[in-house]
Amino acid sequence: MEYRNVGGSGLRVSELCLGTMTFGKEADETESHAILDRFVEAGGDFIDTADVYSGGASEEIIGRWLARQRRDSLVVATKGFWGTGDARNDHGAGRKHLIAAVHDSLRRLGTDYLDLYQLHCFDETTPVEETLSTLDQLVRTGKVRHLGVSNYAAWQLQKSVDVARFRGWEPFVASQPLYNLIDREIEHEHVPVCRNEGVGIIPWSPMRGGWLTGKYRRGMTSAPTGARWDGDQQPWLGNWENSVDERVWRVTDTLIDVASSVGRTPAQVALRWVAQRPGVTAPIVGARSVAQLDDTLGAVGWALDGKHMDRLTEAGDQPPPYPHAYLARSPRRRS
Repeated sequence: MEYRNVGGSGLRVSELCLGTMTFGKEADETESHAILDRFVEAGGDFIDTADVYSGGASEEIIGRWLARQRRDSLVVATKGFWGTGDARNDHGAGRKHLIAAVHDSLRRLGTDYLDLYQLHCFDETTPVEETLSTLDQLVRTGKVRHLGVSNYAAWQLQKSVDVARFRGWEPFVASQPLYNLIDREIEHEHVPVCRNEGVGIIPWSPMRGGWLTGKYRRGMTSAPTGARWDGDQQPWLGNWENSVDERVWRVTDTLIDVASSVGRTPAQVALRWVAQRPGVTAPIVGARSVAQLDDTLGAVGWALDGKHMDRLTEAGDQPPPYPHAYLARSPRRRS
């Protein structure tokens, strides 16, 4: 396992981040603790959760495991924004909710501090100054060490970075967007903002809800029975008819071929591609069992060469939208 700095910060983390959305839902507490043990045994130290995962059960399961660990050897990240109750202020990025959300996450996790606290979504109803000053206060009081975001549009991230810089408040050092071989929209604007501003990219769904594991092959007309990938379970992917086209099959075919060429599973190759992309700190990997995690861990300790990286990238390339295609003609572009 290699280790990388999160963006421009001094926080170093393992090159894979363990996502825990399955804890308390698809993996019970015993299996969840076994997954955590295996991840740490393999050299992983970066664990990501959220207050809404399994209604808070994910944080509680991690907390009971954390009680038996050396806390300072681990990097624990969680997220807040979505509703955690029925009261009017039980969601969003306003001061009242954020302070309560951090305190509740600390209690469930059984820890005095969070290494990385991330806003799960941008709040259009709260002044960005209120959100950022509250987060700055949480860092100054020691409850939070570093700040990040998830699912932000590029302009939302850039505005937040600029306001924090102008006010002298704690900056965002991480962004958690959807990113994989097929879902590459962030490359046009979000990735440049992150690279310019020292924000590390921590992609979620790097295997596209299981699509990039090799179980989907050209000619299929629907997801296998019981598969995680379908429009109902993962609505951000859309339904089969709107999400599966020639480009998707081209990426799938290329992934399977490259995996065969390098002697790795498609899931391992898909993860390696994301991990080696510019600006990426650590893809988030989830698991329902230790066996599933073991296959995922095969993505570390080696690298795709330039030829295979180019093949995979070109398979999913799309014509960039305006103005990016126009700007690409400029003779004064950074490499």
